[in-house]
Amino acid sequence: MKPRFVVVMLLVLALAVPASMLAQGSKSSPPNTPEAKRVKSMVDKAAALVNKKGTAAFPEFRKQGSEWYSGDLYLFAYDPKLNVLLNPAFPEREGKSMAGQEDSKGKKFHDEFLKVVQTNGSGWVDYWFPRPGNTGLFQKWSYVKAIKVDGGIGVIGSGFYPQ
Repeated sequence: MKPRFVVVMLLVLALAVPASMLAQGSKSSPPNTPEAKRVKSMVDKAAALVNKKGTAAFPEFRKQGSEWYSGDLYLFAYDPKLNVLLNPAFPEREGKSMAGQEDSKGKKFHDEFLKVVQTNGSGWVDYWFPRPGNTGLFQKWSYVKAIKVDGGIGVIGSGFYPQ
């Protein structure tokens, strides 16, 4: 019986190692950095403000150089149908639907934002996106949170580029 136990344990360990390696390769949260903490804190604060004032809070979020919009860091918001309500870094997107839009790797990241807030209330999503003032695409991590807007659950978020 002892040799059989050893064989079973070896099989369990052999199966566990690849599973742990896969888990490490598929991160569901960004690097634990001061920038990630700042993004989360800003989004939590902005969501509370939107849930209190509604879209009347948006003009403040558009002010460059403010606590809400500085350099690469800015807020974005969507209604329940993924129409852009706020995006001061890319104002040409406002009023347009982002449903189904994919990043360069095929991820429907806007749809993922909505799914995360509808499922969990908040969370992190990574994707590839243009960096304001640069050419090319960069990995971006965004923290998104549910807000009440247009009679449903919308999204407010912000993100950062880890590199």
